[in-house]
Amino acid sequence: MLQIFCRNTGTTRKFVEGTSLLKMLEEFDFERPYQILSAKVNNVSQGLKFRVYQNKDIEFLDAREPSGMRVYCRSLCFLLCKAASDEFPGCRVYMEHPISRGYFFHLHKAGDAPVTQVDVDALKARMRSMVEKDMPFHRYDVHTEEAIRIFSESGSFDKVRLLQTSDEVYADYYTLGDTPDYYYGRLVPSTGYLKVWDIRLYHDGLLLQACDRDNPDRVAPFIDQPKTYSMFKENLKWNIIMGLSTVGDVNVACREGHASELIQIAEALQEKKIVSIAEEIHRRYCDGDNPVRLVLITGPSSSGKTTFCKRLSIQLKACGLKPLSLSTDDYFVDRVKTPLLPDGSYDFDNFATVDHDLMERDVMRILDGEEVEVPEYNFVTGTRDYNGKKLRMGPGSILLIEGIHALNPELTRSIPSQTKFRIFINTLTSSALDNHNWIPTSDNRLLRRIVRDYNKGAFTARQSISQWPKVRDAEEKWIYPYQETADAMFNSAYLIEFAVLRNHAEPILASVPKNCPEYSEAHRLLKFIHYFTPVPDNEIPPTSLLREFLGGSSFKY
Repeated sequence: MLQIFCRNTGTTRKFVEGTSLLKMLEEFDFERPYQILSAKVNNVSQGLKFRVYQNKDIEFLDAREPSGMRVYCRSLCFLLCKAASDEFPGCRVYMEHPISRGYFFHLHKAGDAPVTQVDVDALKARMRSMVEKDMPFHRYDVHTEEAIRIFSESGSFDKVRLLQTSDEVYADYYTLGDTPDYYYGRLVPSTGYLKVWDIRLYHDGLLLQACDRDNPDRVAPFIDQPKTYSMFKENLKWNIIMGLSTVGDVNVACREGHASELIQIAEALQEKKIVSIAEEIHRRYCDGDNPVRLVLITGPSSSGKTTFCKRLSIQLKACGLKPLSLSTDDYFVDRVKTPLLPDGSYDFDNFATVDHDLMERDVMRILDGEEVEVPEYNFVTGTRDYNGKKLRMGPGSILLIEGIHALNPELTRSIPSQTKFRIFINTLTSSALDNHNWIPTSDNRLLRRIVRDYNKGAFTARQSISQWPKVRDAEEKWIYPYQETADAMFNSAYLIEFAVLRNHAEPILASVPKNCPEYSEAHRLLKFIHYFTPVPDNEIPPTSLLREFLGGSSFKY
């Protein structure tokens, strides 16, 4: 008999070897406001059909937990793809990226006929019918060569390339009815679990909306993001031109010796965009009626704000301007005055953490031509210090403010809007694992943060992972609401970034102890980056945005 400790109840029960998690769930009594979707077994995510043969700790999860939500969304994607292939024989579905609180995808019907609202209604009806039938998802673990053969026969060459470059002996795949598909994580037991979702036409494609994380009984609210969509579309266009839409494509290119060229192209595309932004700022600076004097730069954690600001300053100088820089971090209130989170820890991302009244007064004085001594925050003592740093605007000067609250209108409420130029930086990974597996954009930033924190000796991987949920919650509250107000957007994602990060991240993630909750995320990220053919960082230039996280930057931070 097995001894299973359930973290949801804090109790232990005995089971026969080989009992499934689904069967065990029936024996543990705890409050379940929402449907259980998956579980963590010894801190590793597993599907509910997983059978247990040794003593384990188990925690059952619903969609409020990131791991549970990922299981739900993967399963929903398979449901969508299966319904589309049944409803529109010969079609292809391309799941591309998260946006507008949903997942953007293209449905290419046979003959390339346009997708209409009638098609959307038919697709939704087919999906609902499959949910009502409660069709089971079946998982198979086979030799990778067998999986490659199966997907070759179905014409899924995106999955073939991914599996061929995975270097794994075994691979697992799923079936729904007679349709095989590949997903890099677990699925729910059956389609009956997938009751909350919607599909709508969106721009030149469609948007799949899953359940809301905070209230899984309803669909996540739609938030239109036209500027973000345009940035995604721009990057996808270049990927298609270069024939690198999926990770399998990138892996093949790297193995054929093109990694150096891909690095050069990625750097050139980023520099081209920075030059374009600098030229637009210069054009508006020279506008006689409404000249821009203030550039506001923000973005979520580990998006590369600091290096972007420095590279933009160089390009502004090349345009003949004289940039001055401020950071909102230097206007933090004394640490003892920092707002607290419900658990009693400091809420460093709260807008009230910045003395915005003082900062606005200083900025207005600087814009008026006064010489102003500005503070520098001492993160050791938790106080603002005045060390003699003074700023004064002169002919050709322009002021840059960088920080997570830079686009919050309350930070510069007394400064005329027409004199501001707002920039939002994000890390929007535009390539996908394959046509049905998108890459979560936050994973890119989390890996950057883990590597940077470890290299600087600031935090261990376990600590960085532990802090990440609070960071993400703060971004949703304080940063993303102002994303679409930007005059320009910059995507700091790097075409082969995961391939470069792999060599750095693997040993760091491997150091996370298996007996801590953070191991679940470390295990997932390790599995994820193993899909990428590793590329050394020796050809990443010292001015690259990546150097902010890898080390070796020529910029001083």
